[in-house]
Amino acid sequence: MSSLTYDLALAGLSVGSAAALTGIGLIVTYRATGVLNFAHGAIAMVCAYALRQCVVEWGWPLWLGAAVTLLVLAPGLGVALERFVFRPLSVLGADPAQTLVASIGVFVLLVGGAALLWGQGARDDAPELVPDEPWGQLAVVLVLAAGVAVVVRRTRFGRELRAVVDDRRLAVLGGIDADRVAAAGWAFGSFTAGLTGVLLAPYVRLDPYGLPLLVMEVVAVAVAARMRSLPVAVVVALGIGVAQSQLTRLHPSGWAGPLVQAVATNLFVVALLVAALVLPGVGARDALPRPASARVPTPPGAWIVAGVLFLLPLGLAGRDLHTSVQVPALAVILLSLVVVTGRGGQISLGQAAYAGLGALFTALLAAGRFPALPRLPELAALAVAVVLVAPLGLLTGWPAIGRRGLALALATFAVGVGVSRFVFAQPYATSGLTLGRPAGFAGDRAYYVLELLLLAGALLAVHALRRGRTGRALAAMRDHEAGAQAAGVRVPSLKLLAFVAGAALAALGGGMLGMGLRAFDAAAYDPVRGLLWFAAVVVLGADSALGALAAAALLVGLDAGTRGGVAAALIGVLAVLVGRFPGGPYEALRSTAQRLRPHPTPTLTPRGTAARALLRPPRAEPRQPRGGPVPTGATGVSRADGAPGVPEPGGAAKRVEPAGATKGAEPGGATGVSRPTGAPDVPEPGGAAKRVEPAGATKRAEPGGATGVSRPTGAPDVPEPGEAMPPSRPGTAPPAETRPEATPGHREPGLAHPAPPAHPTPSSHPTRSPAPTPPLLIARRLHARYGGFTALDGVDLELFPGRVTAVVGPNGAGKSTLFHCLAGTLRPDRGAVLLGGRDITALPPHARTRLGVARSFQQLAVFPSLTVAENVRVGAEQGREPDPAAMERTLRLLGLDGPVRARPAAGLPTGTLRRVELARILAGGPRVLLLDEPAAGLDTAEVDALARVLRALAADGTALLVVEHDLDLVAGLADVVHVMTAGRIVASGPPGRVLDAQGREAGR
Repeated sequence: MSSLTYDLALAGLSVGSAAALTGIGLIVTYRATGVLNFAHGAIAMVCAYALRQCVVEWGWPLWLGAAVTLLVLAPGLGVALERFVFRPLSVLGADPAQTLVASIGVFVLLVGGAALLWGQGARDDAPELVPDEPWGQLAVVLVLAAGVAVVVRRTRFGRELRAVVDDRRLAVLGGIDADRVAAAGWAFGSFTAGLTGVLLAPYVRLDPYGLPLLVMEVVAVAVAARMRSLPVAVVVALGIGVAQSQLTRLHPSGWAGPLVQAVATNLFVVALLVAALVLPGVGARDALPRPASARVPTPPGAWIVAGVLFLLPLGLAGRDLHTSVQVPALAVILLSLVVVTGRGGQISLGQAAYAGLGALFTALLAAGRFPALPRLPELAALAVAVVLVAPLGLLTGWPAIGRRGLALALATFAVGVGVSRFVFAQPYATSGLTLGRPAGFAGDRAYYVLELLLLAGALLAVHALRRGRTGRALAAMRDHEAGAQAAGVRVPSLKLLAFVAGAALAALGGGMLGMGLRAFDAAAYDPVRGLLWFAAVVVLGADSALGALAAAALLVGLDAGTRGGVAAALIGVLAVLVGRFPGGPYEALRSTAQRLRPHPTPTLTPRGTAARALLRPPRAEPRQPRGGPVPTGATGVSRADGAPGVPEPGGAAKRVEPAGATKGAEPGGATGVSRPTGAPDVPEPGGAAKRVEPAGATKRAEPGGATGVSRPTGAPDVPEPGEAMPPSRPGTAPPAETRPEATPGHREPGLAHPAPPAHPTPSSHPTRSPAPTPPLLIARRLHARYGGFTALDGVDLELFPGRVTAVVGPNGAGKSTLFHCLAGTLRPDRGAVLLGGRDITALPPHARTRLGVARSFQQLAVFPSLTVAENVRVGAEQGREPDPAAMERTLRLLGLDGPVRARPAAGLPTGTLRRVELARILAGGPRVLLLDEPAAGLDTAEVDALARVLRALAADGTALLVVEHDLDLVAGLADVVHVMTAGRIVASGPPGRVLDAQGREAGR
């Protein structure tokens, strides 16, 4: 027994050594470039084939073939990938989604190329580089690991590598050649991949699909090492290898015996499932944001062409029609990826597993072998299989709630590999299975008609998920997940819906494919196929149902008409180029055609020139105004008698003041309302300065009862704070009137002090008296820590209705942490957040939004693929008080009800996008509004307009919290200012007193 144990341990060390090599290569590549090299297994396979070609086919000596393969081909392949694939992506600023797709594209390209060059059959004559004993392989692993550790810790290159890993941009500014470091990382990672393939090839099946998948299964060792620690990766790999060898001695009996044996022989797959689904997610920096681009329009008449092409096979016969029946089935499977990835924005590399389960369950139900269910006709079996597989979508949907990007990609890939190894590859589940076609549809032509009907139903289901409230919510989640939560979208439930619907569609397509082939073929649902399908859908338009149809026809047609591997190679090339053509091939062709198309300049005839001169007489050049452009619809600029309107560059009219007029400060601190010299400001009962108007002025009422800015009789409407700005008419000079209730020197009842000066400064800006109503949002003793750093240390805060509260302080003071605790994106370690007396500390952001706590983002949180109106509609549908009229009302309020409402948010200027974000928030009817750096990216005029809108919201009873670095905006807007330092509030009070005190402290 001891001898057997020793022998098995040695065999386990051999397997573990190969796994350790994979882990070392993946970690070094990831640490040098930030890319998880999904093509690692494909590189290993190519190098194994290359060594066999040199030694077996060409008769080279083993040492020469090994030297060329491992020292020239493998590192050269890595350098080529870095130089021509991943470096351009980095230079072009590609998002991590495109990097991941490019990595999968390289995998697919190498697999397809190997199938074209060496065929798809397995080879068993690979040369043996190291004898079949573990000590040599283990020595290679230990030497490599020790060498890498010495290089990283003891050499200049190692210091540069660590600097690039920590902060690539800062390293470049420090003079480090990050491209050289990345190239070296790729070269070494490819070398370890080649060494792994050469060592494994003599003992496993050498084919284009099996070896890459086997190498990718052991990615678990790198994930367990958190993609950082080489010693941990080596120890985990050797431990799993030895344990798997020892478990081969188990021969359990009973119904669970086959499953136990499957686990014992696939322990690396078990480790991958645990590492991907249970351990904390890796690659936080590799979260996959949606590129800020609008949806590519469908070519005119494309659906008609697609319909005609899909009907053409009805005229075929024989083998051609037998091949064509695979196209609609594969199209349904790819539509599942359109739902999950294209519409929901989630990475799913395991759709092949759900398609295979659909085919397997259909076969079992039709054969009467499914537990507890009778034998069913084929069509009924297909329907029941879809119902049974759909809930299994939670296998990938549940991890997606807390994982994104690389972590989610690994989790979905692990599920696909687990199902393939523990279900499809086991005789107890698939032996003796046959799968027929439904009665009446046995012939290829009749069955193809049935497939077209089922495909039409799947297209209608996908279309339903693209439209309406659910479609907008899915698009919002895809474009900006945090923004969707802030808008009130139930993101966790929506992710589950996307994965469940995707699993159902994949199961339907898998069952159709199985009936079309008349058998359950496990190879048709291999995890490598899942990677190929994912890459095909992404490069041909992830959010396009038409792209899924084209991908299905391409994959089936190319492989049927040529040698196997052509389709994979073509999809791989397109995926590698995804960074250069993010909109897909059609968008690239359309853009190129538009650039090449001549655009003649229109000219007028002499009669047209004369007519234009009559319609547009020349005007005197107006005096240039000061300040920047004013956004339409969010201003409160008025004018004095005779002041002409001067159009600004953005099209908004800015007032040029007459001689003797000065600019007075509005109660919100926004300077934009003109008044004659000598008209004093009279304080209101709340402490805000009230304007005394010239003789003849009348007063308008604000919406909600707040008094507005007065205007002369006969003048066009001047917008109140937050009201849309009407178009100005140059040249008008309305007479002036005076409000009867306001006279110079008048004091409002209840005021203890005389009127403030006519020209208030930010430091002398009066504040309101404390609101008599109780606080609406309360933070009590909030504590938060990041590792050993205390971000919040017992912070108390109260937000009152109708009051603007500001939080200021230096970077690192804890402002953002406090903001996130109030918004729900971060849960404090201790303390509580109360809304109207209700404890909401544990509620997620979308639940708080539905209770009336809304937030904005420092980095714009808009949904670029949706139009401006659709962005606002998401807030109106998901907010506290769903109101069909809220969208139109808010669009008018912020001046977005013109042609801009129908434009996609992608590409709009920052000022407009700020208004779009604010409109989406206001459409939900919030009671508390949390604003994170609302003035970021705005010019002076836009900041003034924003201040007027916010002051109007406060006057309407909203409680506002502003976290802002612009102290001028804070001084003119806030009623109360809190100063934070080192996680504590160190000063509070009116803005004049607090900010003046801070200025004196800073000047010492």
